[in-house]
Amino acid sequence: MGTKQNFSPIIKKALVTGGGGFVGKAVVKMLVRQGVECTVVGRNNYPDLQKMGVECLVGDIQNVSFLMHAVKGMDTVFHIAALAGIWGKWNDYYGCNVIGTQNVIESCLKNDVSSLLYTSTPSVVFDRSDIIGGNEDLPYAQYFLCHYARSKVMAEKMILQANGQNLLTCALRPHLIWGPGDPHLLPRLIEKGRKKQLKRVGDGTNLVDISYVDNVAHAHVLAAQNLNTTAVCAGKAYFVSQGEPVNLWDWINTLFKAMDIPPVEQSVSFSTAYRLGYLLELVYKGLMVQREPPMTRFVAEQLSKSHFFSIENGRNDFGYEPLVTTEEGLMRSIKWLKNK
Repeated sequence: MGTKQNFSPIIKKALVTGGGGFVGKAVVKMLVRQGVECTVVGRNNYPDLQKMGVECLVGDIQNVSFLMHAVKGMDTVFHIAALAGIWGKWNDYYGCNVIGTQNVIESCLKNDVSSLLYTSTPSVVFDRSDIIGGNEDLPYAQYFLCHYARSKVMAEKMILQANGQNLLTCALRPHLIWGPGDPHLLPRLIEKGRKKQLKRVGDGTNLVDISYVDNVAHAHVLAAQNLNTTAVCAGKAYFVSQGEPVNLWDWINTLFKAMDIPPVEQSVSFSTAYRLGYLLELVYKGLMVQREPPMTRFVAEQLSKSHFFSIENGRNDFGYEPLVTTEEGLMRSIKWLKNK
């Protein structure tokens, strides 16, 4: 009978901002399984994480004194918290995504944290043209159709510029994250599908990257481990996905078929959807409507254009390979959706 070996993780104490969110929670659970002592910063307490021994600190990342206290004693910080979405006030996006990130960097530097991993987005390079297998050499976008993308560009630049001898940093850009527990993409598609409110935008041939949530968490842990060892990924950004794009509308219709929802058959041209989005944005802003319009210019672009990326650099630099295939991920997601 062999002796039990003590597992000593490369990462010992980690703080996860946004650790109660969809991606954050997946990262926390993966870290805990690897023996990492985790603390979560969020807007609430999370009983399911607390039962796993995770400490939950309730606070706002725009409060630098709160963050200074939270980061103390950590060797690694995963900065996942962000204001997502494509509608809202610039000050809200700037406050959470830019000021919040600035506070995280400052707190890490003042508390001698060794590594900082940031969750970014491919939207930072989306320039309104098709992106076919693009890599990290793509330049940042210069023109933005939503505050989210603009604020994430600013934040990612800050993260990568902060990389140095005193703090090693890296940014990951997962695209269209989905899976069991998804509070955004899948429920929204299902709702619109059941109400027959979804129309194909464009000719329906566009290919896009999608990212199963466990694969995204896996990439985060691998990149953070790399920062704490060889640091090949320090100062760099990486795209994260399933490694193979899907036809967006075929993927949606496969999901709908499994959920007994009629397929998306009606279509609208890109130009029509774009003009409609422009008009709706004007009306909603003029009337100061808080909720997101049913169509925006950004959504029209995203639903009609191809946007998928190479993950070769992540493979080469920190060994990223998707753990869960798209087919398996869809099966797991459908089971979750049916049991909700």
